[in-house]
This record gives sequence, C-alpha cells and structure tokens, in this order.
Amino acid sequence: MTKTTIFLSFLLLLFGHANSESQLNDKELTVLLKLKQHWQNPPSLSHWKNPLSLSHLNSLNSSRHCNWLEITCTNGLVTQLLLQNKTINQTVPPFICDLKNLTVIDLSNNFISQEFPKALYNCSKLEELDLSQNYFNGTIPVDIHRLSHLRRLNLGANSFNGNIPSSIGQLTELRTLQLFQCAFNGSFPPEIGNLFKLESLQLAYNVNMTAAELPPTFTKLKKLKFLWITASNLNGEIPDTIGEMEALVHLDLSINNLTGKIPSSLFMLKNLSIVYLFRNQLSGEIPRVVEALNIDVIDLSVNKLTGSIPDDFGRLRNMTGLSLFFNQLSGKIPDSIGRLPSLVVLKVFSNNLSGTLPPDFGRYSMLVEFQVADNKLEGELPEHLCDKGRLVGVVAFNNNLTGELPKSLGNCNGLKIVTVYNNRLSGDIPSGLWTSLNLSVLILSDNSFTGELPQRVARNLSRLEINNNYFSGTIPAGVSSWRNLVVFEASNNLFTGTIPRELTSLPYLTTLFLDQNRLSGSLPPDIISWKTLNTLNLRRNKISGPIREKLGNLAGLTELDLSENQLSGRIPLQLGLLKLTLLNLSSNHLTGTIPTQFENDAYASSFLNNLALCSNKPSLNINSCNNSDHRKPSKVPSKYLPLIISFVAAALLSAVVAMICIYRKGKHGFDSTWKFTTFQRVNFRESDILSGLTENNVIGSGGSGKVYRVVVNDSNNFVAVKRIGNNRKLEQMLEKEFHAEVKVLGSIRHSNIVKLLCCMSNENSKLLVYEYSENQCARTTRVNEKIDVYSFGVILLELTTGREARYGDEHTSLAEWAWHYIKDDIPIVDALDEEIKEPSYLEEMRSVFILGIICTNTEPSKRPSMKEVVQILHKRNQPLVYGEKIAARLYNASPLLKNSKHKSASENDEEIMIG
Repeated sequence: MTKTTIFLSFLLLLFGHANSESQLNDKELTVLLKLKQHWQNPPSLSHWKNPLSLSHLNSLNSSRHCNWLEITCTNGLVTQLLLQNKTINQTVPPFICDLKNLTVIDLSNNFISQEFPKALYNCSKLEELDLSQNYFNGTIPVDIHRLSHLRRLNLGANSFNGNIPSSIGQLTELRTLQLFQCAFNGSFPPEIGNLFKLESLQLAYNVNMTAAELPPTFTKLKKLKFLWITASNLNGEIPDTIGEMEALVHLDLSINNLTGKIPSSLFMLKNLSIVYLFRNQLSGEIPRVVEALNIDVIDLSVNKLTGSIPDDFGRLRNMTGLSLFFNQLSGKIPDSIGRLPSLVVLKVFSNNLSGTLPPDFGRYSMLVEFQVADNKLEGELPEHLCDKGRLVGVVAFNNNLTGELPKSLGNCNGLKIVTVYNNRLSGDIPSGLWTSLNLSVLILSDNSFTGELPQRVARNLSRLEINNNYFSGTIPAGVSSWRNLVVFEASNNLFTGTIPRELTSLPYLTTLFLDQNRLSGSLPPDIISWKTLNTLNLRRNKISGPIREKLGNLAGLTELDLSENQLSGRIPLQLGLLKLTLLNLSSNHLTGTIPTQFENDAYASSFLNNLALCSNKPSLNINSCNNSDHRKPSKVPSKYLPLIISFVAAALLSAVVAMICIYRKGKHGFDSTWKFTTFQRVNFRESDILSGLTENNVIGSGGSGKVYRVVVNDSNNFVAVKRIGNNRKLEQMLEKEFHAEVKVLGSIRHSNIVKLLCCMSNENSKLLVYEYSENQCARTTRVNEKIDVYSFGVILLELTTGREARYGDEHTSLAEWAWHYIKDDIPIVDALDEEIKEPSYLEEMRSVFILGIICTNTEPSKRPSMKEVVQILHKRNQPLVYGEKIAARLYNASPLLKNSKHKSASENDEEIMIG
C-alpha cells in the first residue's frame, strides 16, 4: 500500500469518526430541544436554542448544548441533567432516556405531578436520581430495584403513598436514600438494612407511618454516617446495637414516641457529632460514661429523663450546644460544663436542677444563649456570662437566685432578651443594660431590685416588666424616647410624682401597668394619643381629678382599672362606647349616674365604694338613683327624713338582734357548729372573724359571695375574709369551688398569691381567711380567675368533644379524660365530636381542644390568664406552652416546608423563652 493510499484511508477514518460523533451530538441536541418543547418551553430554559449551523463540518457548533448551565458533558456526550428549580410542571417523558449516557437526573423543586416515571428504567447508566420536592404521587413501584446502578435516590417531599417496597433493599449500590416527608403508610421495610454501602438514610416527617419500632436491621449499616427519622411514629426502645454503627456521625430520631433508656453504647461511638433525641418519651438516666468526644450538639429536651447531668459532658470540648430542657433532671450542673471552650448554647430550663451555677459560664467560650429558668438554682448568676460579647439571651426566671445582675451584662451589645423574674435578686441594674443596642425584652419582676428608671433605654426595647420590686423616683420625661415599647409593667414599686404626658407619645404601647405605686396628679391630658392601648391599670395610687372623656376614644381599650385612687366627678358617657372586658373604678370619689351601657351584672364589682355614685340597677351594689336629687346628698329634702330615720332605726334594731343571736350562739355550743381549720399560725378566734362580717367591712363581691376586711385582736391587724354562701344550704358548685380554692391556696407559697391562713365552715356558709396588707389587697381575684379559667377550659372541651363535663367513670372527669390524649399521645382527632368534625375545620378544633387542656391543668399556677386565653383564640399561631406568663415555642411538628432546613431546638433562634 502506497503512502498516498494510507494517507487517504486515515482521512476517511478521521472524517468518518467526526461525522459519527457529530451525528450523536445532533441526536442529543434534538432530544434536549424536544424535552424543552414537551415541558412547554419554560422561561427558565429559554436559552436552549438551535445553533446557527448543523453542518458536519462545524462539529464544535454541534456540541454547543454542552455549554448550557443545566447540562454536564463528558467527552462531548450528555451525562448530567441538572434541572432543579426550573418551574417545570409537565411529566417526565420516556424519550429522556434517549440520552444514552445519562448518569445524573435532578428534577428537584419543580411542580411535576405524576406517578413514578418507570420509563427511567431505560436510563441504564443512571447513578443519581433526584425527584424531591415535587408532586409525584401513587406508590413507589415494587420493581424499582431495576435501577440497579443507583448510588443516590431522593424521592423526598412528594405525595407518594402506600408502603415503601421491600425491593428497595435490593438497590445495593445506594450510598444515599432520601424518602422524607411523603404520605407513606405501613412501616419501614427492614430490608433497608441490606444496603451495606449506605452512608445517608433520611426517612423523616413521614407522619402517616404506622407506629412501629426502629427496625433492628438498620443498626447493621456499618457505613451509615447520617440517620434522620424525625416525626415518623417510631415507638419502643432504641436498640442497644446502635452502638455498633461505628461510622455514625449524625443521629436524629426526634419528635417520635421512643421509650425506655438511652442506650449506654450510643455515647461510645467515636465519630458521633450530632444527637437529636428531643420530644420523645425517653426515661431513666442519661448514660454516665461518654467516649464520643467529637460531639458537637446534644439535644435530649422534652423527655422524661431523670438523674443528674453526667460529669462526662464536661469532657466534650467540641460541644457547642446542650439542650436538656423539659425533663426531670436533678442535682447540680457540673462545674466542668462551664469551662467548655466551644459551648455556645445552654438550655436546661424546666427541670429540678439545684445548687449553684458553675461560675465559669461565658469565661472560656463564645456563649450566645444561657437558659436555666424554672429550676431550683441558688446563688448568683455567673459574672462572666458576656465576657466574649456574644451573649443574646439570659433566661433564668423562677429560681432562687440571689445577689446582683452580673456587671458584664452592662457591656453586652448583642443582648436581646433578659428574663430573670421571680428570684431573689437585688441591687441596681447595670447602667449599660438599659441601653444595650439590641435589647428587646427585659423582665425583672418579682425580685428586690432598686434604683430609678433611666431617661434612655435601648431603641429596640419592646417589653419592659419590673413589677414587685423597689424601684423608686419618678417616671422620667425621657420616656418619650422609648419609641418601640409595647408592654410596660411597673406594678407595686415606689414610684412617685405624676404620670408624665410624654408617656402618651409612645406609638406602639398596648399594655401599661403602674398600679400600686405612689403616683399623684391627674390623668395625662393627651391620653387620646394612646391609640394602640388595650390595657391600662393605675390601681391604688393617689391620682386625682376627673376621668378623661377622651379615654372613650381609645377603641382598642379592653381593660381599664383606675380603682383605689382619688378620682372625682362623673364617669364620662364616652366610656360606654368601649368594649371593655374588665372595668374597675371602685374606691374613688366619683359622682352622678353610671353610663347606661354599664348597668348590667357583668359590672357588679366595677363601681364599689363611690358614695356619691348611683345606678338604676340595684344589683350593681351601689346606691340606687331613686330621684334626680341623689347626686346632691348634702341637700336631703325634709319629706325624706322620716323614711331615713325609720331605715336607720330598723338597721340598728337588726344589728342588736344579730348581736344577741351571736351571743346566744356562743353561749350554746357556738364552737360546735363551725369547723375551724388553720394552715398557718394565727392569733385570733372564730368570734373575731364572725363579728366583723358586716356590710361596712365589704371590700368586694363576686358570683359566689362577698369579701370583707376584718379587724382581729387588739393590734388592729386586718385579715381578708371571703364568704361563700348566704345563710342557706350551699349549692354543689359552690361547695366544689370552696374545696378547690382551699386545696390550691392552702399549699401555695408565692409572692404573688395571697396566703390562706385558715378556713371556717358550717352547713350554711364557708369562710376563707387570708392575710391582708395595705401594700399586698387580699389578691383572691387571681385564684378566682384560675378557677374561672378551669371552668372555661371545661366548656371548650365540651364544645369540641360533644361530651358533658361529668364524662368519665367514677374516678375521672372530662378534663382528666382529655388529658390522656396528650399523656398517651393518642391522635386528638379521635376525641373530637363526630357531628361537627368537618375536615376544613379540624385544625381549629384541634387548637381549641388543646387550649381546653391547658386551661384545665391540675396545677392552677400553670393555667393561663383569661387575657392570654383570648389572645390565643385570636392568634392561634402563638400557642401557650405552660405557666401564667410563659409563652415558649417548642417545635413545629408539621412536615418541612419546601427548601426548609431541619433544625433542633438548639439551632432555632426562636427557641429563646420569654416569660
């Protein structure tokens, strides 16, 4: 063969290969353009166009599609289709597999609605398939194992239903399996345990799965690093063999119904970094020995764990987050935890922890969240909390902490929330804390803090509560700069002076409590500026002058308490225009007739002890407006004198008869008719109490009886006496109320709840005797409200279940029956009334049912106030978790939203508790 022949043959071969490659490229381009057309030319693929020339002499032009962002080519051939988030809303066509070399198809985060596209079986080289976050439906086909080369399969966040086929366990090349947030039922197939090469298994938020244990075969996955099965109805115990999953790094079995102990082998895994077991029913002690020294985050919150926090947690030098809240842990927080150099988040609130706090918190690490509320902790707050300047929240309410606030909080610009109420803290507030740049919530109530309010506060401060302290001085005129304040509560302090008119300039103020201080002067003239105000309480001050007519223009005002002041003049008619749920103008110097709108029994206690005030309705417990001259008591016509004299004489005669009867009763076995039960040491007798039950001593009344202020012994000490019943046999409901209040108050020891001294009872009346102080006014209303809230909760349960309050057996009531749905984790929908259970209203019914359960908590202190109940009914997206004032967002158990990242409580910035 001549050289010329060889050369010509080489040229023919070269051009033949180029022509073959060009033809293949042309075919792939045709398939891609056909795909675009099938998907109705979405704008996101507008750049997929024919090249200018398809000549085989222009081979570079024929592979131009390899430059498109969504296409990856290898040696000029299409191997990857990356079409995530392209607004595709049409089906996956069979001809997609005409791209013969495809190894990766990613169609995630689109709007595709169809059953699983079995035509993909023809993509014989496919290694990665991602159809997640679409609307695929139907079942996963039982022959899915035909995709035998798959290394990654993601079908999560779709509408797939039915059983997960066991054949999925035959995809033995899988490294990643993602089947989260679908509508599967049945249980997880144990055959998944045969995927020995699996490194990531994500089965979370399959809320319709049948309750079942974690398949023990899963622990055979020795190469598994990531296990995520949140909120998928797992129950039973965590297998002890979980300690054999030696590669495990990330474990998330949160929001299930797992029971039993945490296996001791879990914390022996050397590679373990993340442990999320929160919101289960785990019990027993936390394993004491910890060898997993690479741990980053531990979240065991909302379980039933007991015992102490392991000392070995203090060895976890890489740990950034520790969340153990809502458990039953006891003992001291190990000092070594305070010295961890990486600790950022500490959440151990709502346990039974005691002892002093480790003094080194914040000294060696960039501490961001410090939440230790609702325990039995003593001593001082750690001085170094904000040494590194990163602290965002200090939440330490409901403890026995003493001493002053750490000075480091005065130089902590990142601080957003400080809630330390109900402790025994004292001293002045660090000056820099008031003006901390990002501070939004400051709650210092129920302590012994002193000092004065500053002229300036943080510009972001929206909630300031300093009730029941020893703050003094005046409310500063600089309050006008507190522009973002929404809630301002300063009850029961030592403030003097007038209410500054600048206070009315706050544009967002909704709640103002300045009661039980020493404020004087008149109400601010610019009161109409409080457009957003819904609660105003100035009770028990020395405020004088008239009630401003412009109060009636505050359309949002629902609670108004101006009682026990020195207000005078008429009640403005404009007040009758307000939709008030609470009104108290008692114990002032008001005159004239009350507005017509208030002449109903709902306001029976709203106008007491205003001697020159009258009403046309006798049941309001004030003088009757019998004639037009009532408002001029100093000018009584002579024609009424005989009537008045007769009335006085009759009253005196009745008093004499009553005294004789009491005396005779005392002489003839008086002590035997009254049962006298004491809860405290008392220095008075039954006769001291009974002799003081006169109308002149009435200081309040309610639906079940009156409250009297009674002088006892020779030192002029007072007690408050609540009388239930009115010289007749007690009704069963009043009897229950009496016993309920005795049970509650006889055991409570709290600075905000009145102390019950003793009770007296006979067949006609029940008497509750409380301590009384001029500075502290027999706060029986708080307990009465808790009883009312309980009753309201029963009504909510009756409405949502269709059952009567006495539903249950001889040992249980409706409330107790309903509680079992939460305690035993029974679906709430099963408790709802079938006759009104409409699918479109299930969520609303469920919310009202839960609210009924919260209101009927067996511990009165954990019931909400009626105000909070109203707010919850108006705003269901802010559920009350527990306590009268605590609104804590726990976890959102609903499935993940598109593109959302699953978080633990430790990662969630919204999880800071605010009391």
